[in-house]
Amino acid sequence: MTTLVIGANGQIGHQFCAIAAKAGLPIKAMIRNEDQRAWFAEQGIDTVIADLEGDFRHAFEGCDQVLFTAGSGPHTGPDKTLLIDLYAGTRAVDASRELGIKRFLMVSALRAENPQEAPEKLRPYMAAKFAADAYLRSSGVPYLILKPGRLTDEPASERVATSLEETGGVNTVSRANVAHALAHLVKADDLTDREFYLLDGEREIAAVLR
Repeated sequence: MTTLVIGANGQIGHQFCAIAAKAGLPIKAMIRNEDQRAWFAEQGIDTVIADLEGDFRHAFEGCDQVLFTAGSGPHTGPDKTLLIDLYAGTRAVDASRELGIKRFLMVSALRAENPQEAPEKLRPYMAAKFAADAYLRSSGVPYLILKPGRLTDEPASERVATSLEETGGVNTVSRANVAHALAHLVKADDLTDREFYLLDGEREIAAVLR
């Protein structure tokens, strides 16, 4: 299946695309402007220019599933969080339903189920993720929701955990491990309507995300 990667130029999206290209997974990277195209072209990755704050339905053409790993980023305010993490996420779900997309993979967050338990500055982001996840669950589109813990820039170990009990309460996961987990889930096309926490741990990704 060809996967549309929404948020391909983000930190997780970039790493996922590199892994997917190396593995020969068919993907299309959705990018915001022409300046971002060169890196993807060097990897042999197809791209489509579209803006999450505009009309992006054309980006879905020729794709079978969607990976939504876009985010407003830590340096924007609650307004962008609402427009990108919540509203663009729900619009992408709507487009997927209307266009017959076979599966939607959402990158959410570990604390999205209980936004008030997150640090105060992260609560708007967690609330947006909470709402987008709920919208996806009720949409009728087959889905996977991946809920990473606090993201770090550590290198990939390709060893993960799916609960805080496994990690002794340590709630971190490297972006690189998230990218590898997404590559596994993209290939596991028979896996639907499941949700996974993701933390750095000791078990192989394939043994955990199944």
